[in-house]
Amino acid sequence: MTEILEKKTVRLHRAWPVAAVGFITLIGAAGFRSVPGVLLDPLHDEFGWSHATISAAVSINLLLFGLISPFAAALMDRLGLRRVVSGALLLIALGSGLTIFMTSSWQLLICWGLLVGIGTGSMSMTFVATITGRWFVQRRGLVTGILTAAGATGQLIFLPLIAALAGAYGWRVPALVAAASALAVIPLVLLFLRDYPSDVGLTAYGAPEGSTVGQRVETTGSSAVRAVTALWKAMHRPAFWMLAGGFAICGASTNGLIGTHFVTAAHDHGMPATTAASLLALVGLFDVGGTIASGWLTDRWDPRYLLIAYYSLRGLSLLVLPSLLGPSAQPSIWVFIIFYGLDWVATVPPTVALCREWFGVDGPIVFGWVFASHQIGAAFAATGAGAIRDAQGTYNLAWYLAGGLCAAAALMSASIGRKLAVAT
Repeated sequence: MTEILEKKTVRLHRAWPVAAVGFITLIGAAGFRSVPGVLLDPLHDEFGWSHATISAAVSINLLLFGLISPFAAALMDRLGLRRVVSGALLLIALGSGLTIFMTSSWQLLICWGLLVGIGTGSMSMTFVATITGRWFVQRRGLVTGILTAAGATGQLIFLPLIAALAGAYGWRVPALVAAASALAVIPLVLLFLRDYPSDVGLTAYGAPEGSTVGQRVETTGSSAVRAVTALWKAMHRPAFWMLAGGFAICGASTNGLIGTHFVTAAHDHGMPATTAASLLALVGLFDVGGTIASGWLTDRWDPRYLLIAYYSLRGLSLLVLPSLLGPSAQPSIWVFIIFYGLDWVATVPPTVALCREWFGVDGPIVFGWVFASHQIGAAFAATGAGAIRDAQGTYNLAWYLAGGLCAAAALMSASIGRKLAVAT
C-alpha cells in the first residue's frame, strides 16, 4: 500500500518555486518603477524643482529599463540569476532609500534615475526569458505570460499604496517602503532561485529525454562583449529586424502613446481627468488576463499568427479611438479599454518564443535588444504625439499614424518565417 501511495505522490517540480520567486521579484520591479510618477507633485512642492527636471529622472529610469536588459541577460549567464537579481534589488533599495537625504536635483537623477533604473532594468523582460528558457519546456508560453503579467500586477498593487502613503505621510515614507520591499525580496531570491535545473540534479520542466535544456552552459569573457556580439550576430538575420521593428511599434502604441497621452487626450474631449485616469488604470487590470491568455495560446499556436492578430486589431482600435472619446465614459470607450488592456503586452510571449526559436541560447540576450527597441519606440511616440498635439491642438493624427504603424508591425510579423531546427 505504501509503494502505491509513493507512486501516486507527485512532487512539485523545482521550476514552479523558481517561477514564483520570479513573479514576486517582477511585481516589485514594476512597483519600484511606478513610484516616481506618484511623487512628482510632492517633490515639486517641497523642493521647487520643475516638472521637467523631475521627469528627467523618470526618463533616465525608463531608458535604462530597456537598454540594460541585454547586458543583464549576458550577466545572468556569466554570474548567475541569484547574484544579478540580488545585486539589482540592492541597487533599488540604495537608490530609493538615499532619496530621503536629497538636497539637489542632480541627486534625484543619480538615485531614482541611475541606480533604480539599472536595478529595475536588470529584472526586466529578459529575466522572464531567462527563467522560462532554462526551467521550462512544457508550459513555457503560459509561464512567460504569467511572469509578464507581473508588471501590471505590480502597478496595481503599488500605485494605490504609494499614493495613499504619500498623501498621508509625505513622499519620504513611500521611498522607504520601496527600499524595504526590495530588501525583503532578497532572502527569497537567495533561498529559492537557482540558475539551472542541472544545479539541483533536475532537467527542465517537461524536457524530453536527451534534451539539453536546463543544463548549465559555461560562459567566458566579458558580459558586455557577449551582449554586443549577440546583437552583431542577430543583426545579420532579417528576423531580428522584423521582431525589433514590430516591438518598437508595440512600445510606441502602448507606453509611448496611450500610457503617456490618453488622459490628456480624453480631457481634450471634455472627460474629467480623474475618469480618464481610472480608465487607464483598468488597462493594467485587463492586461493581466490578456497576457496570461497570450502565453497559453503561444504554447499552442504559431507565435507569428498571434503577433499578426494582436498588431492588426490594435491598429484598428486606434483608428476608431478619436470617434469614441467624449465628455463621459460611454459603453464604446469601455469596450476600447477592455480590448486594449487585453492586448497591451500580449505581444511579449510570442516575441520571446520567436527570439528563442531563431537565436537559441542567445535568445534571452537578443530579446533584451528587441525589448530595448520597445522602449526607444515608446520614447519617440511620447515626444512625437506631444509635438502633434502642440501643433494641431488635437491627437487625431497621432492615433491615425499609430494605427498605420501597427499595420506595418503585422506585416513585419508575417514576414518572419519559422526556424524549426532550434532545439526546444
